[in-house]
Amino acid sequence: MFEYLPLAHQVPEEWRAQSAVFSELFFVFLVVGTLVGVVVVAYTMYNLYRNRDDGTGPEGFEAPKLGELPTGQTGGKSSKLFLSFGLSAIIVISLVVYSYGLLLYVEQGPSGDVADEQNMEVEVVGIQFAWQFHYPNGVQTTGTLNVSQGEVVRLAVTSDDVWHNFGAPELRVKADAIPGEYSHTWFIANETGTYDVKCYELCGSGHSQMTAEIVVMEEEEFNEWYESAGANVTETPTPTPDDHGGEDDEGGGHGSVPAHGDAAATARMGVAA
Repeated sequence: MFEYLPLAHQVPEEWRAQSAVFSELFFVFLVVGTLVGVVVVAYTMYNLYRNRDDGTGPEGFEAPKLGELPTGQTGGKSSKLFLSFGLSAIIVISLVVYSYGLLLYVEQGPSGDVADEQNMEVEVVGIQFAWQFHYPNGVQTTGTLNVSQGEVVRLAVTSDDVWHNFGAPELRVKADAIPGEYSHTWFIANETGTYDVKCYELCGSGHSQMTAEIVVMEEEEFNEWYESAGANVTETPTPTPDDHGGEDDEGGGHGSVPAHGDAAATARMGVAA
């Protein structure tokens, strides 16, 4: 029954949280943008000062008019023009290649045999106006997602009524919750604590109250909770997202998920976090 219980492990260094990836992207673009801006502004100010009109310009010189392209760009001037375009192209292409590699990692998540074995897959179901979490061993919680520190947590996000959007800003996690479909995302929480979850799609009068929390526990604490909560499960474990019949299942194909708006059933379901 507990074959999905996470095993003790040490997270490889190459496994990076999405928040760390986005922070690095922001820092790199900030530094590069600042350096380029300083160089461009300094060079512009230097040329403004060097070529200022002090009344001693060469005879017969006609300054270009507004909207007119300069002519006679040969020699050193044309070299500078091509040099500036070349440097700009190198910087932009380098940033695109660098960003693409990181964003590809964010899209796919950690890979490899070790990553596949150490995943915790959780189904997230949005209803008006709450978030429900279905664990592999049949445990169901409402409003609280408990995870292990350093664990790769993969989420299959869907909805049982209207469009929602599952988001945890501090973990840089965001996924659409669409009725009849699954959006897949993942995260790694390297620090214990509580992280807020909100709905970022206007979904009705209770939209602003549609919140939850992700509680990151130390590994031993989480394993103890997971085993204890699983022992109290009396219903058939919730099917994985691939097993849902979608259109063939009544009530959206989410097993024992209560009917929309049944607040009492929603409050009763699941295991207390």
